[in-house]
Amino acid sequence: MSYAFFMPSISYMGEGCIKNLGNEIKSRGLKKSLIVTDKILVNIGLVKKLTNVLDENKIEYVIFDETKPNPTVTNVNDGLKMLKDNGCDFVISFGGGSPHDAAKGIALVAANGGDIKDYEGVDRSAHPQLPLMSINTTAGTASEMTRFCIITDEDRHVKMAIVDKNVTPIIAVNDPELMLDMPKSLTAATGMDALTHAIEAYVSTIATPVTDACAEKAIELISKNLRDAVFNGKDIKARDNMAYAEYLAGMAFNNASLGYVHAMAHQLGGFYDLPHGVCNAILLPHVVRYNA
Repeated sequence: MSYAFFMPSISYMGEGCIKNLGNEIKSRGLKKSLIVTDKILVNIGLVKKLTNVLDENKIEYVIFDETKPNPTVTNVNDGLKMLKDNGCDFVISFGGGSPHDAAKGIALVAANGGDIKDYEGVDRSAHPQLPLMSINTTAGTASEMTRFCIITDEDRHVKMAIVDKNVTPIIAVNDPELMLDMPKSLTAATGMDALTHAIEAYVSTIATPVTDACAEKAIELISKNLRDAVFNGKDIKARDNMAYAEYLAGMAFNNASLGYVHAMAHQLGGFYDLPHGVCNAILLPHVVRYNA
């Protein structure tokens, strides 16, 4: 049996690495970005760390900050309209899994047409999405580097899973300096999401030596650093290690897939609009205990 391995072509890690984005954009001849984020990140001034880099490099942008915690079909449609109305030729997602997934949906439909619902399932798109660069501000979902895009269909109260090589960002950025102000609750929830990714990938029936290695190291880093990141959010070393951990867990599940915990978490999240990481934190110990 043959296997494929999916991940972004370039990933930046470490303190201050967001500054590399300017040269990456200019080297590709890209002109104007749609920044996909949420109002909280705008209001606390975190998005300014991105726009400062763009301003310094004379790169134009508009900001779409309507992303919901569980991004919706409406989010994708509204963001797509802003992208087209402003003549944007690429997308930057800034935040956690929600902005990343919304941005993937926008970039995919912009390049392929139709409606985001048309792409539910596996590899339904015909063309690569618009260039997407994803900047992470949490350490959990790994959406900044995966081929998974989760969008809530409000009409059906269902979280659609779009699994498509064409939604993989071309650049992923994990700068721990952007994670220092994450509240304890979000740090804990996203950390448990990363742990769930690693465990489910490790026990997957299509795991490989590569995904096992990524999962094992992710579990080790999470066990040693999540508590410090939660209780001392300014601990840059713990934040940096959690960024590596969630990325490694993403490498694992992006290629070995997931299991029962995520299957149930997506149903709960879609029906009750619950935070994804919290669902995983609740379900993971029960599934592990049941299968012990």
